[in-house]
Amino acid sequence: MIVVFLAAGCERTGPASKPAIETAATTDSKPTITSPAKPAAEAPLLLEDESENGAGGESAADNSRCFVCHVNYMQEKLAVTHASANLGCASCHGPSDAHIADESWGSGGNGTAPDIMYPRDKINPSCMTCHPKDKIDTPEHGAVLAGTPEQKVCTDCHGNHRLPQRRCKWK
Repeated sequence: MIVVFLAAGCERTGPASKPAIETAATTDSKPTITSPAKPAAEAPLLLEDESENGAGGESAADNSRCFVCHVNYMQEKLAVTHASANLGCASCHGPSDAHIADESWGSGGNGTAPDIMYPRDKINPSCMTCHPKDKIDTPEHGAVLAGTPEQKVCTDCHGNHRLPQRRCKWK
C-alpha cells in the first residue's frame, strides 16, 4: 500500500476574523455591523507569527522544512521560544538535508537521522553552550546543575521536545 501526503500552504496576511452582523433591529431597520468578541483563551503559539523577541521585529526562524513532518513542534514551547529569537531547528540539529529528503520511514525503512541528535547525557552540555551556568545558576536549576547520575536535563522542565513515539530506527 502506498500512502501519499500532500501539503499546501498559503501566506498569512492578517487576522481571519470577519465582522459579525448584529441581527437585532435598529432605529432605521438596517443590521448593524459589529466587531466580534475577542476570544477568552490565549491564542496558540505559532511559529509563523512575527517575533516579539527577535531582533528588529524580524520574523521568527523558518522551520517550515521540518514542520512538513514534525508539525507537533509548531506549538511546542521550546521550539516556539527559540524560533522567536530567530534560532530555528537547524541551529541545534544542523541543516539535516539528508534527513529531510529521506522519506523511507513512511514505507517501513529506517530513515536518516538529523545531522545532530542529543542523547540524554548530551542535552545539558548542548543547552549550556547558549545558556551558561552563570546565567542559569538559580535554585530552580539545582537539579540540572547537580552533576549527579540522577540529574535532570533541561528538557525535563523546558518543553516537550522529545518525540513521544519513534517510527523508525536510524541507519
